[in-house]
Amino acid sequence: MSELAYEYIKVGDEASLARTITEAHIVNFAGITGDMNPIHVDAEYAAHSMFKERIAHGMLVAGLISAVLGTQLPGPNSIYLGQDLKFVAPVMIGDTIKVVVTVTGKRDEKRIVKLRTAAYNQRGEMVVDGNAVLKKMGL
Repeated sequence: MSELAYEYIKVGDEASLARTITEAHIVNFAGITGDMNPIHVDAEYAAHSMFKERIAHGMLVAGLISAVLGTQLPGPNSIYLGQDLKFVAPVMIGDTIKVVVTVTGKRDEKRIVKLRTAAYNQRGEMVVDGNAVLKKMGL
């Protein structure tokens, strides 16, 4: 993984990653975080919910956003300063989620990068929308 220098980051730059959400992702995330909300881990409970089946944790999907920010754009040597998120649609087991981050602004004096963060399912429906602010260290 190579580091992208701050000076080469431009408004409009974009990076993405796609991942199919599995049973293992949900179980592991629940175990690591302790978030055992039955809508995520109990099929019988979820069958009687508005979703009719188990859904992924919203923060699991947000973690995919973090992965793109930390490894691609702005990438290594960046410090996450803030993130706002709106969970606009559920993510089901088997959904393929594409996370897209787009540079929307920069503050050169502080080496701050602002990005739009969004996640879409395999049908192109937005499931998460938000904005992130990172400080680029290093190069």
